[in-house]
Amino acid sequence: MDRHGLSERRACELADLHRSVFQYEKRDRGDEALRKRLRELANERRRFGYRRLGILLAREGFEVNHKKLFRLYREEGLAVRRRRSRKRALGTRRPILVPDRANQRWSLDFVSDAFADGQRFRVLCIVDDCTREALATVVDRSLSGAR
Repeated sequence: MDRHGLSERRACELADLHRSVFQYEKRDRGDEALRKRLRELANERRRFGYRRLGILLAREGFEVNHKKLFRLYREEGLAVRRRRSRKRALGTRRPILVPDRANQRWSLDFVSDAFADGQRFRVLCIVDDCTREALATVVDRSLSGAR
C-alpha cells in the first residue's frame, strides 16, 4: 500500500483478500489459568482424554470450546498413550512333527562362557532330535556363525 500509494480497500481488492481478514488482530485472552488447571486435572486423572477433562473444567466454570481445548491439550503434551493390543498369530499353526528315526532332524545351539582370566569362548553343539545324541561339539575362542 505504501509503495504503490494504494488505499487499503483497493490493495485488498487486488490481492483478492477480504478487508476484515486483513484487519484481524488475534486477541490473547491469557489461557494460563486454563492451561494450569488442565495440567493439574490431567495429572490427577491420567487415563482421561481431553473430552472428559473438558467436562470437569466445565463443572468448575471454565467456558471453553472443544476445539480450543483439544489444541491446548495437544500443546501441553497431555495425550494419553494408547494401549497396544495383543499380537495374535496369523494363519493356522501346524504342529511340529516329532522325528521318528535318526538323522531326520538336527538342532544347532551356540553356548558361550568366559574363563577366569576374562577370555570368552563359544561352543557349538549339534544334536540329533530323535536319539538326543550329541553329533558334534566344536569349541573355540573365536567361533563365527559362518564357520
